[in-house]
Amino acid sequence: MKTNRMTKQIGIASPGILDFLHMLLLIPGNLMLRVVCSSFETFYWTFKILPPWYLELTSRVRARAAALHAVKDVPAYAHYLQGGKDAGGQFPETDKDNYIKAFSTEDRCLHGELPATNIMIDESSGSTGTPYNWIRTQNERRESQQAVSYFATYCFGRERWITINAFSMGAWATGYNMGVALQKNSIVKNTGPDIEKILHTLSFFGPQYPYLIAGYPPFLKHLLDEARNRNFPLGKYRLSGLVGGEGMSEGLRDYLQQCFAKVYSGYGATDLEIGIAGETPVAVAVRRLAWQRPDIRTALFGDDSRLPMLFQYNPLMHHIEVNENRELLFTITRRTLLSPRIRYNVHDQGGIMRFDTLKKNLLSLGVDISSLPGFDSSTLLNLPFVWVFGRRDYTISVMGANIYPEDLEQCLYAEPELARATHSFCMSVSESRQGDVRPCFLFEVNTAPDEAMSEKFKRTIPEQLRKFNSDFREAWKEYPETLVPEIKLYGMGQGPFAKDKNKIKQSRLLVAPSSTIR
Repeated sequence: MKTNRMTKQIGIASPGILDFLHMLLLIPGNLMLRVVCSSFETFYWTFKILPPWYLELTSRVRARAAALHAVKDVPAYAHYLQGGKDAGGQFPETDKDNYIKAFSTEDRCLHGELPATNIMIDESSGSTGTPYNWIRTQNERRESQQAVSYFATYCFGRERWITINAFSMGAWATGYNMGVALQKNSIVKNTGPDIEKILHTLSFFGPQYPYLIAGYPPFLKHLLDEARNRNFPLGKYRLSGLVGGEGMSEGLRDYLQQCFAKVYSGYGATDLEIGIAGETPVAVAVRRLAWQRPDIRTALFGDDSRLPMLFQYNPLMHHIEVNENRELLFTITRRTLLSPRIRYNVHDQGGIMRFDTLKKNLLSLGVDISSLPGFDSSTLLNLPFVWVFGRRDYTISVMGANIYPEDLEQCLYAEPELARATHSFCMSVSESRQGDVRPCFLFEVNTAPDEAMSEKFKRTIPEQLRKFNSDFREAWKEYPETLVPEIKLYGMGQGPFAKDKNKIKQSRLLVAPSSTIR
């Protein structure tokens, strides 16, 4: 009788299905994940069948088990807790400052030691300061690579293609692991971000093959622009793009889709791992709807001028929470981790939502998720959504108006002429000798900047920023003379952009006062 009552409450028609769910919940964590991810088919049908409430419950159970496992077997984590949970009854947050820097690499590993074999070391890009080393076992790498492979299969299908991996090669987590992951799906050539090698590869194998080009979003834009400059016939090729490492505006997606049939992004962090979440066709459809309708954006993501990246994720691998600062907390729930991460905060702002909740919220606004364009509704999976605004510290503030890199990117891609001319950009605050401050935007352009180009930037950027950023728009009404941005153009690799020449990721925030820049 208990089973029947519960079945009625949660709307499951068959007690047999409920028994199956209970059985899965009792399977030991690693075995359960191996069963679910034993093939793409079992992965696909598991998340077609399992209801969102069950996935949420299982994710919480697995996260708690992972935390208890870390307390027992990881010296640093046991020491960090110093008596257990915080005042709210939860395990406390960890981050780079309070956990990674506070304990040695060995103490953060299982049993306080580094194994002698079957581990590899990744290095973070250092885009936020000092590069860090992150050690991972062969098994945990294999699992994250499998997640990327399944994501690629789901988004791009199973047609035979050639992958050109243009992520930076070397000690960094993304490049090597993406190459290995995508070998499960296709032929792979690891070129790194080398335009000459990529165009040569396309020319050598010719347009008879479809291609998947993987890399950072700005690099795919540079590749497209350079191909045009050389009159390379990209239009003859069937191209798709897989990007990651930083956010991407819908304006940039539209720009890329002039030559790329599909462009999807993945989410990860070197502190954690690659393949935490990925854009799916439905996630892109929902995000584009929110881009076009501010009421949808506010209803789903809250009162923020930024349009976040929207992904779906596997809750059996990663448990995601949101703290009071709207920062995402990650617990990797797999037992294969050499250095477990429990409620780890990379200081990305965002949010989470169950699939059925997002579907219901859209329906309350008159939108049926299955009717959105761009995907086959029969392929929808019950995976939860996570959205990411970006790092809290990647912003400038003038007269109460917060301005983000995403805002500037939207401004650029709203004007095709500016988008084609711009190679990179960054932001700062300009301070005069009298102490007056104003926003300062610096652009690296791919042609010699002249007066006409400068005037175009100075006229267009504030106009578009008022359109896209409500904070800026309201502040402009009260302090227009203070909000007029200082705009500076630089040639390739000049001025503040010289330091980015050999870096993996472009810096978006200039720490030094712009008044000191020449």
